[in-house]
Amino acid sequence: MSCFSKAEQLIYFDIKDQNANQALINFAQQSQQTLLFSFELTAKAKSNPIKGYYSTDFALRKLLRNSGLTFSKNQDNIIAINANASQTEQISTIATNHNNSAPTAELNIEKIAIVGSRTARRSIIDLPVPVDILSVQQLKQSGQTDVGNMLQAVAPSFNFSKSAISDGSDVLQPATLRGLGPDQTLVLINGKRRHQASLIHINNSVGRGTAGTDLNAIPLAAIKRIEILRDGAAAQYGSDAIAGVINLVLKDDTAQDYVEVSYGQYSQGDGASKQLEFNKTFSLFEQGFINTSLSISNMQATNRAGQDGACIYKDCISLTPEKYLTTNNSEISANRQTFEVGNPKYQQQAIVLNAGYPLALGELYGFASYSKRDNTSAAFFRTARDNNTNPQLQDGQATINNGYLPKIATSIKDASINLGYAFDLDNGASIDASYTHGKNSLRYWTENSINASFANFLRYHEAQTADEIRHTIPRTAHAYDLSLSLQTLNLDIMQDLDWATLAVGLEFRRDHYQVEAGEKYSYFDYNTLDNQAQYNHDAIAGIQGFPGISPDGAVDEQRYVRSFYLELEQQLTSDISLNSALRFDDYDGFGASTNLKLAAYWQSNSWLTYRAAFNTGFRAPSMQQLYFNNTSTQFLVNDDGQLLGQKVATFRNDSSLASSIGIPELTEESSENFSFGAVASFNNGLTVTFDYYHISITDRIVLSSSLCSGENTVLNQALMAENVDKAQVFLNGVDSKTQGIDLIATWQYPISQGVFDFTLAANFTDTKVSQLFTPKGSALNNLPVEQVFSQHDIAIIESWQPKNRINFTVNYQHEDWFFNVILNRFGQYSVIDGEEQTYSAKLLTDVRAEYQINDSTHIYLGSNNLFDVYPDKNTIGNSRQGHIIDGAGNTVVESDGVFEYSRRSAPFGYNGAYFYAGISIDF
Repeated sequence: MSCFSKAEQLIYFDIKDQNANQALINFAQQSQQTLLFSFELTAKAKSNPIKGYYSTDFALRKLLRNSGLTFSKNQDNIIAINANASQTEQISTIATNHNNSAPTAELNIEKIAIVGSRTARRSIIDLPVPVDILSVQQLKQSGQTDVGNMLQAVAPSFNFSKSAISDGSDVLQPATLRGLGPDQTLVLINGKRRHQASLIHINNSVGRGTAGTDLNAIPLAAIKRIEILRDGAAAQYGSDAIAGVINLVLKDDTAQDYVEVSYGQYSQGDGASKQLEFNKTFSLFEQGFINTSLSISNMQATNRAGQDGACIYKDCISLTPEKYLTTNNSEISANRQTFEVGNPKYQQQAIVLNAGYPLALGELYGFASYSKRDNTSAAFFRTARDNNTNPQLQDGQATINNGYLPKIATSIKDASINLGYAFDLDNGASIDASYTHGKNSLRYWTENSINASFANFLRYHEAQTADEIRHTIPRTAHAYDLSLSLQTLNLDIMQDLDWATLAVGLEFRRDHYQVEAGEKYSYFDYNTLDNQAQYNHDAIAGIQGFPGISPDGAVDEQRYVRSFYLELEQQLTSDISLNSALRFDDYDGFGASTNLKLAAYWQSNSWLTYRAAFNTGFRAPSMQQLYFNNTSTQFLVNDDGQLLGQKVATFRNDSSLASSIGIPELTEESSENFSFGAVASFNNGLTVTFDYYHISITDRIVLSSSLCSGENTVLNQALMAENVDKAQVFLNGVDSKTQGIDLIATWQYPISQGVFDFTLAANFTDTKVSQLFTPKGSALNNLPVEQVFSQHDIAIIESWQPKNRINFTVNYQHEDWFFNVILNRFGQYSVIDGEEQTYSAKLLTDVRAEYQINDSTHIYLGSNNLFDVYPDKNTIGNSRQGHIIDGAGNTVVESDGVFEYSRRSAPFGYNGAYFYAGISIDF
C-alpha cells in the first residue's frame, strides 16, 4: 500500500483507558492525523482502550464511546472533537501529518521530515515530487522475510531481482528503482547517507558492473516506516540519487514493545525459514529513550535444478550431439541432482539501537546497527571426467572420484553508528550537526572444492600416491575479503524567512575501500612457473568455483568528498509552492559536479493538484568500479550451446592493462530528470496520483564485454602479459534514456461489518541505450563498439527487468480480524544468454489473515504466491543437457539442462508457493 492521500488507512493503535486529553494526544501521534479539540472540554472525559488494526474513524468512535464526546470532519479531512451537546470552545491543534490545509492559527503542530524536502511537512501530497510512505504494518503484511522482498511486494517501482550461481550476487541481490541500476538509487537511514555494500556485481545478473546497498542489513524489527522518493535528488543529497532515494526511518519512543516469532517453508518442502523479532524502548536517564531491536533469521536453501544430462564419468561414447552411450556402472547409477539452483542458505543476526535525549536547546540523537549474515551458495558442478578441474591420478580415477560441487561461503558484516545534535535558536533557525560512520565487509570462503593444479603438484613434484593425494589435498580455502567504509560529517542549517524557508549545509565524506588477499592455496598456480607449464597436463589454477585474489590484487584506497548545498522552499501563493536546490560536490579524482533542482506544486482547486520537477544529477564512480580487480573462471555459452570455462580477469581502472589499451580515468555519470504529475482527491475517499518521468543519463559507467585476443595487436599483447583468456574493464561508454509512468489509486469503503481498503499501484518503465562509445585513441576505439558492449550487455540495461509492475491490494478489517490480499503482476522481460528469450507476464497472489486473541497477542498465517506460479521454463543458456543410454538402449537420463528457469534474471524467483505462520506478543 502507498500513502498518497487523505484517505484513511488501517493503522495499528495501542491506547490505554485514561483521561481523554492524553488519549487524544496518543491517538493523533499514532494515526498522524490532525485533531482539533478543547482541553477544557476533554479534561473531564474518560476514554476507552483500543488496541489493534483499525481505520481512523472506527478507532476514534471506539475510543470516544460513552465518553460524552463525538467528532466531525470537514471537507479538508480535519477532525474536530465536540461534546454531544453543542458547545463553543477554544480550539487547540495538537498533531498532524495528513492534512495540508490546517488553520493559520496552528501553533503546536507535530510535523514529520519527509525525504525530498528538508522542511517538515504535514502531508506528502503537498510535495512537488512523488513519495511513497510505507508503514511497518504494510511491509509486514506482505509476508516476505526480508526488507528487499517486502519493498518489491508493495512498491511496483522497486525491483529486487534474483539470480543463481552468480557468486556474491546470489546473497546480495541488486535492488533497483524505476528500472535503473542499483547504484543509481541513494539509500538513507534516518535521513543520513548509508554506505554501500562492498560487493560489485561482475557476473551476468541485473546490475552487472554496479555496486548497490545492502537493504537487508537493517531488519524490519527496527523500521518505523520506509520513504521512497521517486525522483532525482542529487541536487539535494548528492551522488547516486538519479532514480530516487530510499529512506529507512528507525523506530523511536512511540514504538510498541513486542516479540514475534514466525515459521514458513515452500510447498516443495524446502526453504524453511525461522525468524525471531524483538523490539523494546528503554528510558534513557528518565528524559530520553533508546529503542532496541533484535532480529534472528535462519533460512534453508531451495533447489530447483534440473537433472544433469551430461556424462559425469569418462568412457562415454558420443552417438549424436547431446546423446551418449555408456556401459560404466558408476554413470548408470549416478545421482543426477548435481547442481543447486535456488535461494542460498543463510543465518542472520542483527541489532539496531535508535536513541534521543533532550539536551540544553535541543536533542542529542544517534543510532547504531550491526548485522552478520552467513550464507552458502553453490557454483558449477565439476565432473569426474573433467581433467582440467578434477585431474586424473595414477589409478586412472579423478582426484575427487564422483566429482564435486564447490560451495561459496560468505560472511557479510555490516555496522554503522551515527551521533548528532539538533537544536533551535531564538531567531527560529534550526541547526543539525552529525557524524556517521558505516562499514560493510564480506569474507569469501570456497568449500567442498580443490585447487586442481595442486593435485598435479602433489602427484608430480611431491610424488604422492593417488590415495595420499585424496587424503591430503585441501578442500577449503579463504578466497579474499572485501570492505567498504564511509565516514560523513554533516552540518545543516534551516531558517524560516518571511518569504521562504532556506536550508544550507556542508558535508565532508571519506570513502575507504579494501580488498585483502586470500590464502595462497585459493589462487596459486602450482603447475606453472614463469608462465610455463611444468607438467604434461596443465590443470586450472586456483580453488575451483570461486578462486581467490593474490597479494598483487590487494587494494587499500580512500577518497575524500566535499559538498555544499543550498535549498529554498517558497510558498508563492496559497496554492502554489516552488522548491529549488543547488549542490556542489568536489571529489578526489574526477573533480567537481554542480547540480540543480526546480520543483513546483499547484493546488488548482479543492480536489486537484499538479506537480512538476526538473533536476540535473550525477553519480560518481564507485570505489569498487575504480579499484576492484579479480581473476576467475567464468562459464560462457559457445556456439554449440555448451558452457565453457575461461580465465577471465576484471582489471581496475588504473591497472597496467587498462593503461596499455588506453582506458582513461573514470568520470562521473550525468543525468537530466524531468517529471510531472497530478493528485486527485475525491469526496468519496478515492485518491488517484499520476506521475510521468523522463531520465536521460550520459557517460554511464559500465563493465565491458569480455575482450579476447585476436582483436588487435595492443590488446593481444596486454592479455598475454597478464596471462588471461579475456579481460573486462570499467569505462564510461553508454548513454541511456528511461521514461515511464507511476499510477496509484487508494480508496476506503466502510461497511456495517468492517472496512475495506483498496490500493492499486502500477509502474510502467522503458529504458533504451541511446548511444554506445569507446574512448578515443584507445585500442578499443578500433574495434566495432558491439564487441566492447555486446547485445548481452545492452539487454541487461534494457530488458532484464520487467517492463511493468502492477500491484492491487485489498485489506479488510472487522473487529479482531484482519484480512489481506495482494495481487502482484510482473510484466514481461527478455534475457539474452547466448540467444534471446522473452518471459511472459505472471500474476502472483499473496494472502494473509490475522486475529487479535487479546490486548497483547495476535496470530497470523498466510501464503505468498498461493497458486504456485513459476516463470516460463528456460530455453536458452542452459547447461548439462543430454540423453544418455546404457548398452541395452535403456535411458539413463534425458534432460533439457540443469537450469529449468533462467539463472540470470528472475524477478520473483522460481521457488513456488510459500506458506507461513507467526505469533506476536506486545508487552
